[in-house]
Amino acid sequence: MEEVRLNKFLSEAGVCSRREADRLIEAGKVSVDGETAVTGMKVRMEQRILVNGRPVCKEEEMILLVVNKPRGIVCTAEKREKNNIIEYLHYPKRIYPVGRLDKDSEGLLLMTNNGEIVNKIMRSGNRHEKEYVVTVNKEVTEEFVRAMAGGIPILDTVTRKCEVQKLDKHRFRIVLTQGLNRQIRRMCEYLGYRVVALTRVRIMNIRLGNLKPGAYRRVTAQEWRTLQELIRDSSNTTVIEERKNG
Repeated sequence: MEEVRLNKFLSEAGVCSRREADRLIEAGKVSVDGETAVTGMKVRMEQRILVNGRPVCKEEEMILLVVNKPRGIVCTAEKREKNNIIEYLHYPKRIYPVGRLDKDSEGLLLMTNNGEIVNKIMRSGNRHEKEYVVTVNKEVTEEFVRAMAGGIPILDTVTRKCEVQKLDKHRFRIVLTQGLNRQIRRMCEYLGYRVVALTRVRIMNIRLGNLKPGAYRRVTAQEWRTLQELIRDSSNTTVIEERKNG
């Protein structure tokens, strides 16, 4: 296992700054495997480290991936499910999807090992934006755009008003702040349209960009800073609604 300096370990574990860690070590308040620590020593994560008699656990590195989910892949952490996203990506560490994207839909999917982020992003009451580009089987009319934007009665409710923009004869862009089961498809069906293709291109400040289908990347430092600002005041109450926006 990789060794790191004890003061760095304590800093990354969120105990204190490196300078303060050095002070604690010099004061004899830090022990490693039952022995009093000394300045400059190196430690491994599996060792038992105490500060003022209390154990220190280094937090697992936070992972947040931007994935371009291909059509046909299922957004589930259940490995018994055929064509599940976990086995498809074969990522070396344990991660799970942030919400859902319908099997027949494609595009941006976030994956993480941080449950608090999942709830803050996906909880409907937080009203975070998710943007989609949709292709339908008939011409996108102004009447269709107005109806979609104004709210459609589905699943014993009326969808929230949303931003809808015609892109060309058969395509439109829609920005949702809720995540009802197969919401966009049901909205289109109510108006007599059938979805031919559905791609999620944005979740909040994170965009799909030119990421190829099946590929993934880490969020950038700037994306992470902006996302933290956006979710700072969001509730992290456990999500209880189904999240299949496709």
